[in-house]
Amino acid sequence: MTIQDIMTPSVDVVDPTMTIRDAAIRMRDEDVGGLPVGENDRLVGMVTDRDITVRGVAGSKGPGDCTVRDVLSERVYYCFEDEDAQRAADVMAEHKVRRLPVLNRDKRLVGIVAVADLVRAGVEHSAIEGISVPTRENRA
Repeated sequence: MTIQDIMTPSVDVVDPTMTIRDAAIRMRDEDVGGLPVGENDRLVGMVTDRDITVRGVAGSKGPGDCTVRDVLSERVYYCFEDEDAQRAADVMAEHKVRRLPVLNRDKRLVGIVAVADLVRAGVEHSAIEGISVPTRENRA
């Protein structure tokens, strides 16, 4: 089974100048926990509900003044649509992330894959278990 078989296609990219309030509203309305951030036709990061909470709100930044750029996770881990779904689980476990942008071989964003997608597809549970183990790196 490939990542393309289980990913969510048609993911909107948000602008880094968007306020964290607007990003949070978009997450609420789309029922997602993270959004890819793009600028000049390039993926520049991911912003998650945790980024907004820990780096924004807990960092005393006003939700109407603080931008996505101020809180986003710049290091973007990703996978390719034609890779085996197990590869996505391995990348998530290694880097302790819950969602990955999915690229085609031209490095264009074509979707996103989340832990829930892997679970629904029956991907090996042991690879997924490591995702929720906290590390200092992902503690904003």
